[in-house]
Amino acid sequence: MFERPRSGERAILLHTAAGGAPDSIEREEFVELATSAGAIVVDQLVSARKKPDARFFIGKGKVEELSDSVRKNDAELIILSAALSPSQERNLEKSLSCRVVDRSGLILDIFAQRARTFEGKLQVELAQLRHLSTRLVRGWTHLERQKGGIGLRGPGETQLETDRRLIGKRIRQLRARLDQVGSRRAMNRQNRVRAEIPTVAIVGYTNAGKSTLFNSLTNAGVYVEDKLFATLDPTMRKLALPDGSHTILVDTVGFIRDLPHELIASFRSTLQETKEADLILHLIDASDGDRWQRVRQVNAVLKELDADQVPQIRVYNKIDKLHRGSRLTNNRRGEGRAVWLSAMTGEGIPLLLEVIGDRLRRKKINGTIRLKPSQGRLRAVLFDLGAVQQETALEDGGWLLELNLDERAFSRLLKREHLPADILEHVATAESSELAEQR
Repeated sequence: MFERPRSGERAILLHTAAGGAPDSIEREEFVELATSAGAIVVDQLVSARKKPDARFFIGKGKVEELSDSVRKNDAELIILSAALSPSQERNLEKSLSCRVVDRSGLILDIFAQRARTFEGKLQVELAQLRHLSTRLVRGWTHLERQKGGIGLRGPGETQLETDRRLIGKRIRQLRARLDQVGSRRAMNRQNRVRAEIPTVAIVGYTNAGKSTLFNSLTNAGVYVEDKLFATLDPTMRKLALPDGSHTILVDTVGFIRDLPHELIASFRSTLQETKEADLILHLIDASDGDRWQRVRQVNAVLKELDADQVPQIRVYNKIDKLHRGSRLTNNRRGEGRAVWLSAMTGEGIPLLLEVIGDRLRRKKINGTIRLKPSQGRLRAVLFDLGAVQQETALEDGGWLLELNLDERAFSRLLKREHLPADILEHVATAESSELAEQR
């Protein structure tokens, strides 16, 4: 039996992956992850094995090399860049007499250090317990087998079964608490929808500068540091736009390659803000030579969250490192597609605010509606919305109203009042009217 040490941060990093050795960029990111967690890196090894070994994931020769390095460097921890099965993790620890942590366990540890709010701590604990529930394998002294033989048979369940039962109970408690927090978040979202306040979410690969941009836009004073996952808990602030309107800006948790599924599941209520947003600012580190791979990885997470259909503006940050000026590129419809700026110096921030305002500007619907004398309440609702441009009294006591109102507000009105979609006559959007005038 091997008793796992309870402390120690002197770590050996083993760079490996299923199918071969990781590239230099992946190795650099893994070193950043380890140092962000507080590890003191004393040695680094690379494994280029094409097919994972069923017992150790790595080959026996690499296990012996690791064992020599542990003794030579007085290492207390080995961190692998790949995901290990529970049995592989146990076998490595028994063979090396040293704690072993895989990539998922490392990221979960970083999240545990960064969580500050009540909700964030609950989410991280839930993710850790979900991860731990898959790691309950026999092999350590605190998870002993029941002994057999006369006089040695146990009185009931094993310690392993007790651990499973306690973890399952705690997971149910955490889910119940997070459901309550999620309900409050959903209520807040509904209130913002009723008040017609749009939401803009900032997403991006970790360390792309999301919190710096958030502070530049809102003066929120969010904690900023040059390390992975420096901020974890989401923050919301009201943002004033150049046209006088307002939006809610949301700073979300950073994404990363192979983000553990336990985290995505646990943070789903928080990340729901991204799915429900009216617009996403996809922040990209323009100075990163591997930025296109980062973009694909962020989009993959957004797709997993069902947020890939939300309109995006790509924001290329850190142009100060490239000694370039701010600029804007448009899509085929003439909408702002990408903005190049520096969140650190503030160059390009006014340009981004203008683009956000343009993309959030609501489409207006123009048309006429005939109301019967019995629909006086609906007439009052339309006046309250400020949608009535002109009114004509009809001979039967009804009204003919010329309307101009927000497209989304009109859709909600139809649903709330149970009105047919074709109730408006001569329907046109403000955009189509402008095009007709130009022709």
